[in-house]
Amino acid sequence: MNLLLAVAFVLCWSSGFIGAKLGAGSADAVTVLMWRFLPLALVLGAVAVTRARAAWRGLTARDALRQCVIGALSQSGYLLTVYYAIQLGVSSGTTALIDGTQPLVAGALAGPLLRSHVSGRQWLGLCLGVTGVLVVTSADAAAAQGVEPWAYGVPFLGMLSLVAATFLESRSRTVVAPSVAMTIHCATSAVVFTALAVAAGAAVPPAETSFWVAVGWLVVLATFGGYGLYWLVLRRSGVMRVNTLMFLMAPVTAVWGAIMFGEPFGPSTAVGLAVALLAVVVVRGGAARTALGNNSGDVPARRADNGTWV
Repeated sequence: MNLLLAVAFVLCWSSGFIGAKLGAGSADAVTVLMWRFLPLALVLGAVAVTRARAAWRGLTARDALRQCVIGALSQSGYLLTVYYAIQLGVSSGTTALIDGTQPLVAGALAGPLLRSHVSGRQWLGLCLGVTGVLVVTSADAAAAQGVEPWAYGVPFLGMLSLVAATFLESRSRTVVAPSVAMTIHCATSAVVFTALAVAAGAAVPPAETSFWVAVGWLVVLATFGGYGLYWLVLRRSGVMRVNTLMFLMAPVTAVWGAIMFGEPFGPSTAVGLAVALLAVVVVRGGAARTALGNNSGDVPARRADNGTWV
């Protein structure tokens, strides 16, 4: 995996937690999400009609419906739970911690669902990653005041939603262009969040400048950057490799939060960051050697039926 691509993915995905905190101070979660996706869906739809028609050729109704389901899981379900968790008082670091358990869940399910081998080195990296994320966020979670215990289950549901979307995409035999997939996903989310905002009486955006700053932040960094790179890295490297990078989200979010919001950054955060980085090195090192062994000489990698590259 290209190092710059991996770094960009981690930073852009982490920016979503920061953007959610920015938006939570000025409007309801569904209001922020509606105005994040409604104009974005309109722009992407216009581009699809005027300039990207070729990418849509051959897309069947079944493929489009599958992408709608993937979008509802990976965007609508995932983001709604993250935003509401932060709105309920769960800190961005703790939310990132719960989301950080996604690779462990995906790793445990990779064998039976994708019929792929999960090596001992990969399990070691996964365990190290979880340890690093726990160290980074445990102090923040212990210091939380006034947060209902059930609120911590909200981002957990979002994590499961993203895991389901990842496996649904990985098991697909049809390769859909990233631009097409993003357009369908954003259109699906725009419909979902607009309906929820209208039903809740929260469709009218606030007049505060901070609200539109948060919306712009989320569209550019989190959607085009984080979400777009997520599927790009997934298709190039597979479920195990991309999910290993998810371990870095909590420590990166903690550092970012300390810089932007003055959140505490102590020795435990530094130790957790080091352990998470070690986890990435362990898993990527093993994956690199496996790839060299399977693709010696001039034999190129091929795409497996389950959507991963081998």
